[in-house]
Amino acid sequence: MSSKIIARGAEAILKREENVLIKERAGKGYRLVELDEKLRKQRTRKEAKLLEKAARLISVPQIKKVNEQTMEIEMQFIRGKKLSDNLDNMSNAIEVCKKIGENIAKLHDADIIHGDLTTSNMIYIEKDNKSNGKLVNLNNNFNKGRVDNDKLVKVGDNKGFRVYFIDFGLGFESKKIEDKAVDLHLIKQALEAKHFLHFEEFFKAILEGYKCSKNCKETLKRLEKVEKRGRYKGAY
Repeated sequence: MSSKIIARGAEAILKREENVLIKERAGKGYRLVELDEKLRKQRTRKEAKLLEKAARLISVPQIKKVNEQTMEIEMQFIRGKKLSDNLDNMSNAIEVCKKIGENIAKLHDADIIHGDLTTSNMIYIEKDNKSNGKLVNLNNNFNKGRVDNDKLVKVGDNKGFRVYFIDFGLGFESKKIEDKAVDLHLIKQALEAKHFLHFEEFFKAILEGYKCSKNCKETLKRLEKVEKRGRYKGAY
């Protein structure tokens, strides 16, 4: 079955085959071939591992296959609404933003930094109530079919929707409060740029959801410093 290119970015080419999304990390012509291949393999491996780790915590596309030789990750194609195009007109936008905050908190508590938190990298879907409470197997290519009990997690919560986080291509692992504060600063900037009519209430709701983070107070305090640095730089 042939694949269809659905998007081209600076870092990757996205192709689709039915319910599968294939992300191919693009080569950089300005780099030495050996260095370029090494970096692309490393980043492909890192993104796949981040997705695998995040899948235990929040809704993300499930990995189907990783090919470091071709620098491709095959993953579940999420059918839903891209929040960048729909959030402003959603009747439950505040609840959705709270869920975004909860998702970010869960990632940060596991020392996962998304690195590109924008509503373009978030997909909204109505939840199938039949899946509520079901055990879903998160085993993927890394486990080669072996089923571990800690890979079985319950899907579903009390909300009637899910917010999927996608594109962990700029993500990394870090325990630093600074990195977590910068992650929050990114989503605030994204809201102000794309959803400027509602960005204050949207970001307030995100912070409300983020309160479940164990380091919430420390991270928000650092966020204030990050924002002050931004304003200081903008004055010149």
